Amino acid sequence: MNKSTFTTVRLDKAVVALYDFGGIKLHAYQTNDPISDEVFVVEKAGKAVVIEPPCFFDNCRELAAYLKDLTVEGVLVAYHGAGASFLPSVPKYATQNAAEYSANGGGKALIDSFTVAFGESFDPSVHQITNVLKAGPVTIGGIDFIVHPTAEAFDVEIPEINAVYTHMLGHDCHSIVAGTGHADGIIAQLKEYQAKGFDLILTSHYTPEDLKDAQTKIDYLETLKVIAAASADAESFKAAVQARYPAYSGGNYLDMTAGFFFP
Repeated sequence: MNKSTFTTVRLDKAVVALYDFGGIKLHAYQTNDPISDEVFVVEKAGKAVVIEPPCFFDNCRELAAYLKDLTVEGVLVAYHGAGASFLPSVPKYATQNAAEYSANGGGKALIDSFTVAFGESFDPSVHQITNVLKAGPVTIGGIDFIVHPTAEAFDVEIPEINAVYTHMLGHDCHSIVAGTGHADGIIAQLKEYQAKGFDLILTSHYTPEDLKDAQTKIDYLETLKVIAAASADAESFKAAVQARYPAYSGGNYLDMTAGFFFP
């Protein structure tokens, strides 16, 4: 499936890219919220599973209304634990470390920060996990997934559409890279995706991407390491990266990356 082969559905706030694989569909719900969240819905035989809930109240309402004709069997809560007003009666699935990340860890710190930054539009309530996931295959609503725990939460493969969900990619925007070791870890992960030949890479903050985008990101990360090795401090590093990638978005992420490379 080509990443551009979809039907566009325009809602009041969000835009949905609908991919039709025949017996199964993927709804990529682009929230248009202040942090560019993306929510994915896998639909099969009238049932659906949501990957990552929205976290702004208007999106929570809008997406719930969009899904009203489907039976939502579960919500996978990985890196985005806020937005508990979204489908409160539907089972919530997460690994134990992802639940801890959202309730007390780094995810909770982000939720607290977003609450201050965005005020009443942001839903800070954290989803209560009803079903704890373990590594490996799991079937929810007749749809097969493969869970891969990560340091903070979990990624998930969707074999029937030859896709994988992870937190971030973004082939033409900056990412949070916590130093050389982290860059190498991301590169290894993306090379694994290439080896497996996924058609789509789904992420929380970007529209669906593909393996060409993965290679673009690998090249970017390798360049970051070279620039960091040649830079004297955070400011010179940032200036060099901006000069190399002048059209990239996500300047706030580059600020954080510079802080990691030059603490």
